[in-house]
Amino acid sequence: MNQTSLSAFIWSVADLLRGDYKQSEYGKVILPFTVLRRLDCVLAPTKAQVLAEHQKKSAAGIEPDPFLRRIVGEAGFYNTSPLDLPTLLGDQDHIRQNLHAYVEGFSKDARDIFERFDFQAQVERLAKADLLYLVTEKFANIDLHPDRVDNARMGHVFEELIRKFAELSNETAGEHFTPREVIRLMVNLIFIEDDDVLTPGNAVVRTVYDPTAGTGGMLSVAAEHLLEHNPAARLTLFGQELNDESYAICKADMLIRGQHVGNIVAGNTLGDDGFPQKKFDYMLSNPPFGVEWKKVEKAVRAEHEQKGFDGRFGPGLPRVSDGSMLFLLHLVSKMAPVVDGEGGSRFGIVLNGSPLFTGAAGGGESEIRRYVLENDLVEAIVGLPTDMFYNTGIATYVWILSNKKPAARRGRVQLIDASGFWQKMRKSLGSKRKEMNDAHIATVTRLFGDFAEAEQVSLLDAAGQPQGEPRLVIAGEALPEVPEGGRLKRVPVSRIFRNEDFGYTTITVERPLRDDAGKVVLGLKGKQKGKPQPDSSLRDTENVPLGEDIQAYFEREVLPHAADAWIDEAKSKVGYEIPFNRHFYVFEPPRSLQAIDEDLKAVSANIMRMLEALAE
Repeated sequence: MNQTSLSAFIWSVADLLRGDYKQSEYGKVILPFTVLRRLDCVLAPTKAQVLAEHQKKSAAGIEPDPFLRRIVGEAGFYNTSPLDLPTLLGDQDHIRQNLHAYVEGFSKDARDIFERFDFQAQVERLAKADLLYLVTEKFANIDLHPDRVDNARMGHVFEELIRKFAELSNETAGEHFTPREVIRLMVNLIFIEDDDVLTPGNAVVRTVYDPTAGTGGMLSVAAEHLLEHNPAARLTLFGQELNDESYAICKADMLIRGQHVGNIVAGNTLGDDGFPQKKFDYMLSNPPFGVEWKKVEKAVRAEHEQKGFDGRFGPGLPRVSDGSMLFLLHLVSKMAPVVDGEGGSRFGIVLNGSPLFTGAAGGGESEIRRYVLENDLVEAIVGLPTDMFYNTGIATYVWILSNKKPAARRGRVQLIDASGFWQKMRKSLGSKRKEMNDAHIATVTRLFGDFAEAEQVSLLDAAGQPQGEPRLVIAGEALPEVPEGGRLKRVPVSRIFRNEDFGYTTITVERPLRDDAGKVVLGLKGKQKGKPQPDSSLRDTENVPLGEDIQAYFEREVLPHAADAWIDEAKSKVGYEIPFNRHFYVFEPPRSLQAIDEDLKAVSANIMRMLEALAE
């Protein structure tokens, strides 16, 4: 049975549920039962040995857990109940009680999955609707033994089921489901520069972490991508998730793929770091956009104030209304150090537009940007098309950060505008109306890998109409030839800047306070004695680029307009912002008056013809 027919067979259980369950609730039954049957089949070869060892050690008063784990080996979990799904069918009258006893027989990590699924509540609901036996029978007849369905294929089946349930419920999709093409793009970008990892035959060991794991999609795609390029590589996955149902799905997916489920923990990453002493090689995250962090404010502020840069939030704290930049700092704190040119980390995080520019100089957001830029951690920022996510149509950006930049990238940041790389979906899913195809992902990956400025060039005819598809031109390549009467439209898609290009100093410009007679008011006491007093109503600020001399700027831009002004140097602050869209703006000249006049004449003539036709 191939992957598609297997998932279709499992999906057929929905026919039994229809009427008693809403479509958006099918996953509450199908996902935990799929996991249960897979565990059935995985444990079948060692079942008898586990039962015998459990009885023997329990009778001797010895804790059996370590001995049972040794028997199951890589599986990492076991079940001490003599039951499984096929044997449950032999006692139809007591299937509800027996199914509960069977699940309770699992070791703690596996049992936790079913508790987070609230599986017992679904068992009771199925029993009440006289569906429990029928559903159990369906799954008991599926062969999910690893010899028939390996971990990778089983993971694909599980992923397909998750996707189907996400499509049935926009709310579920928005909360727990990141578009797979976005994940593939991020995975490409974080792995592209690591030749030793991607080279077939290199038995490297690497870790990948997602602090907002959701259903585990990012972790799964990362593992598949690496194994596809280098089957000898060993990737260990780690994740943390707040939502119970998402946590259960993620943990089940990791278990199905043969990963150690103890590496997936529950809880709020910001308030309670599940891996406080751990560093990781690669990290991926799609934190919630615009969600306040008031629930964990006390813990976060305490860590910021008490631990400073020894904690996760030393650089600063963003506004309470949006905690996405806290996840950025959290990932920075998890970067493995570089020692003698070895080690280091790279991660990708999806953020909305706010972290690029919100917050004035000296504010939390600006200080966070200042920290990652002055420490040369930002490799690239990729602007994605709008309408890419299920629960929002806003513009989103993928930030790629690394503490092991190649020499060519040091001191530089690459901005890639991929907002035009999309195709329309055949069917919208919530707010998601666009998707990136393989060619779009390959183009962005190439732009990042080449680390070069580039532009899309379109050939326009004399009327300004495009001729053919736009062409990607990397800096240094020849431009297309322009036929007589035509012109080229050049739109930048990749630009490279120095880190300091995003920095500025906010200076406070003061003007003197004057009395009713127009005389400057002087200070009478202390340090201000004899000095002009500032007029707060005339106070202004100027942002001076970091690379420019402040005094020269002041003399050029301010003094010609306010000769009595001065700088209050005590109030000067350094800030950083990344005006992404400004760097990709292309001026479109307005149409000529002659062209507009011709259009108006054509419209007027058409209206007259329509009126004449009505009068006939």
